[in-house]
Amino acid sequence: MDVVVRDGVTVIDGEPRVLVSADYPYYRDDPSVWADRLVAIRDALGIDVITCYLPWRHHQPDPGVAPDFTTGSRDVTGFLRLCHELGLKVIAKPGPFIHAETDFGGLPDWVSPDADPAIEALLDASGTPQRWGATLPAPLGEVFAQLNAAWLAAVGEQVLDAAAHPAGPVILVQIANEGVYTNGALPLDAYDHSPSGLAFRAALGDDDPGRFHAAYLGGIYRRWADATGFAGPVVVNLNPPTIDDLDAWLARVRPPAWDRIHYGFTNWMGVVSADPDAWFRYVVAAKLAPGPNLEENWGFSELYDRAYADAATSFHQTLLAMAAGATGFNIYTGVATSTWSPALDSRHAPPYPDCPPIGPDGEATVKAPVVKALAGFFAAHGVEFLECVPVTGGAFGLWASCGAELRAFHDAIRESGRDYALVDLEHATPEQVLRHPVLTVPAGLPRLALLDSYTEAGGRVRTGPPDGDAAVRVVSGDADAFLRQHPGRDVAYLTVLARSTCEGPVVVEAAEVRVEATMARGGAAIVRLTGGEADDLIVKGINGYLDSAVAASLTVAGRTAGAGTPADLVRIGGRTRVLS
Repeated sequence: MDVVVRDGVTVIDGEPRVLVSADYPYYRDDPSVWADRLVAIRDALGIDVITCYLPWRHHQPDPGVAPDFTTGSRDVTGFLRLCHELGLKVIAKPGPFIHAETDFGGLPDWVSPDADPAIEALLDASGTPQRWGATLPAPLGEVFAQLNAAWLAAVGEQVLDAAAHPAGPVILVQIANEGVYTNGALPLDAYDHSPSGLAFRAALGDDDPGRFHAAYLGGIYRRWADATGFAGPVVVNLNPPTIDDLDAWLARVRPPAWDRIHYGFTNWMGVVSADPDAWFRYVVAAKLAPGPNLEENWGFSELYDRAYADAATSFHQTLLAMAAGATGFNIYTGVATSTWSPALDSRHAPPYPDCPPIGPDGEATVKAPVVKALAGFFAAHGVEFLECVPVTGGAFGLWASCGAELRAFHDAIRESGRDYALVDLEHATPEQVLRHPVLTVPAGLPRLALLDSYTEAGGRVRTGPPDGDAAVRVVSGDADAFLRQHPGRDVAYLTVLARSTCEGPVVVEAAEVRVEATMARGGAAIVRLTGGEADDLIVKGINGYLDSAVAASLTVAGRTAGAGTPADLVRIGGRTRVLS
């Protein structure tokens, strides 16, 4: 299999790429429409990578019957074969816990301790069983571990083996979803205090709760990945921190300690163009480690926030993730589905979701051209974009219980108009730290040999945000800006993000170039700058949710590209279009 992940970047057959994908929950649709919907994703959205969960409760509803991967809406082998025939690649996501608005998070009811007392329950520090509709099984409990290993082995043997790239479409496997049972952001005493969890901690021989949780996640991820037998790369999809439990999240989510498991993240935290706390959480998730955004909300407004009814909200968030360090993004979900068993999802009515780029009739919605423009931009420039280096004003070194200091650093450095990087001081190499001339560390940090070598090589260590001028400066407008510069060519990528309160043009000075962008409130823009002039670009001029419609335009070096009438502006490959 010639698929690898290097520094969070997916490399397929020797070609690094921004991993642009769209989720299609085949198990929620009639197989008769699968081909039509996949073609719509490919052609109307310009996306050739499909993501899909494999819900355990859907494929094996009864404990005494083997998993079914070949009949009706359970025919995932046929679905993957269809993807391959249509020239699509796949990220397969077999769980075991998937969330995805399925009952019991996609676990079959019969693996709950409620159904079988022999199955050990997941406990918090007080001994209270943890529930997701029903009581959750302890991941390391012997009975559940055997049942789960059998499920994942069946997926590997009956689904993944024949479907792996290059003979088939599967390029990656995502194990689990959003931590273990979605608990990635909860306090450290929330789990796992079951007997099996405590035995794991005792065997680790380390009383530090953060180290326990980091090792616990990595150990479970590796165990589950190994059970599939999949030979290719395995990724995970972590939910971002909460504000109250930032320290717990930073202690638990330590990708360098996961060995063979690659980092990815999701959002589901609020509208970042309107909420500074959501913006901070999103940026931290994107900066923690290189990897793709594996779930960006492009389809759910009724379940989350009505702002997502308009493409501008998701467009803004997608560009923020990419600017902050993501190596790809996912359209979740790409298609509205309308046929599923109540045993799979008894709580939600069709369509699922309510406002995606491809509607329940299989037709493209008003979001589709925006998605296709994004996919086209990164198809044209993704390799170069990944080669470009974010321009930062310093880095923050992560250590124990540093959440409050990280937030203060974030607020201060962003207020000054500068970007920053995150460095895991426990796992970073001297070479990685030396990429940053100035490093802010938490107060009270013990003496580290890593920092001694850093300062000896000329690096500067501080306990507060560094001084200095911003390389990217928002001159006017309520907006944020990020810049990435190529190390060997006169090429840069500028991302401008208008907050929901932004009125009028945004003026940015970056890379010795003055840029004026006219965008909708809550809109965003990305432009490739070469030789001090604008090349390809996307500028969002429409935000129907905020009742904001302007003629999108971008002026660089005295030259203006404009939509002329209220519309989005797109230029890819030198061809200019407007999306009204």
